[in-house]
Amino acid sequence: MQRNETKSWLITGTSKGFGREWAEAALERGDRVAATARDVESLRPLVERYGDAVLPLRLDITDRAASAEAVEATVAKFGSLDVLVNNAGYGHFGMVEELTEAEIRAELDTNFFGTLWLTQAALPVMRRQGRGRIIQVTSEGGIRAFPGIGAYHASKWAVEGLSESLRQEVAAFGIDVICLEPGPYRTDFGGGSVRTSEPNPDYDDVRETGRIEWDMGDPKATRGPLLELADTDKPPQRVFFGKSFAAVEAEYQERLATWREWEPLAQAAFG
Repeated sequence: MQRNETKSWLITGTSKGFGREWAEAALERGDRVAATARDVESLRPLVERYGDAVLPLRLDITDRAASAEAVEATVAKFGSLDVLVNNAGYGHFGMVEELTEAEIRAELDTNFFGTLWLTQAALPVMRRQGRGRIIQVTSEGGIRAFPGIGAYHASKWAVEGLSESLRQEVAAFGIDVICLEPGPYRTDFGGGSVRTSEPNPDYDDVRETGRIEWDMGDPKATRGPLLELADTDKPPQRVFFGKSFAAVEAEYQERLATWREWEPLAQAAFG
């Protein structure tokens, strides 16, 4: 998939944050974008600036039928769907014991099932085309975890596992699947895009000792790299945005060391 063609995109969660930055980046270079948001009025500035190159869609990604309709509308408007960016989602803060059933189900409904519904809707289109690229916005939190956001991690790890299988299933159809794993950025993740469980005071010390001062990246800086992911002939299976590599590398080295240490027990369990 190269830059010498005008691409048709479907990007979820384009009212703000990464989604808005990436929609504008694609539009500024002459591509066409189906932009989704729960509040379609938030997309008016895109339409006013880019006209028919934008298809504004009101979408709650937890609605499977509506997700399928969004894909159909994109193809009807632009004639193809070249790049799907599953970006919409939110964070949930709460210790595992604090999570209510409604809270964890809502997190999974949005971050995991919402991604699944749009992916399933896009696949028949991309198979018929013989090409397509799906960019799953997971997170650094899709491959490592911190205390207090277990629900969010569960949803993003689930997307990573789903995408790992999907990548192998659809490669023969000319479809690429990329897990995009951003670290901390100055988006709305810690503001309006986050929900919080009722705190249990027994965990106050855990909350305090687990508090992290993040080095936050600039979302605008991701525009060029995101376009490169859409264009490159040899896309990565997974890629970080930001400065996550060193910390993740150290954590995975520790995992490997633990597996090696306990390999005799693993072999003994084989029989």
